[in-house]
Amino acid sequence: MFVAIQFYQPKQNISSSFDIGKNFSNNYKVPPSVLNSLQKACYDCHSNDTKYLWYDYIQPGRMFVESHIKNGKEELNFNEFTSYSNRKQQSKLEAISKQIKSGDMPLSSYTLLHYDAVLNETQKQEIITWINSIKENSLSKN
Repeated sequence: MFVAIQFYQPKQNISSSFDIGKNFSNNYKVPPSVLNSLQKACYDCHSNDTKYLWYDYIQPGRMFVESHIKNGKEELNFNEFTSYSNRKQQSKLEAISKQIKSGDMPLSSYTLLHYDAVLNETQKQEIITWINSIKENSLSKN
């Protein structure tokens, strides 16, 4: 049974054809350190381009991984970010800040095997500070 289930491999979340114009980093001036932290901690589940590791291909774990990616992209997709309304973008930025601050994201089930996705306190603070500056800039424009 274990061997047979290995032949079932869901479609990978790898796409080079997504619209670059909708990408998060094309709309916001993201400092390189913040972008790097977000890419390592968030993009595997919240973008159209997952970096799979060898064990991500072993069933039934693969189905678990694909479920996380599907749910993650439904909630937030950095590659589709600018297709969201301004209000939704601001809401998503606030949610990112809150979840990083509370330690809810990245998920502990993800960081258990993806050690480089663990955000240290400096990285967390850089992301939160940057998001707060974005919110302040958008308020001053209104």
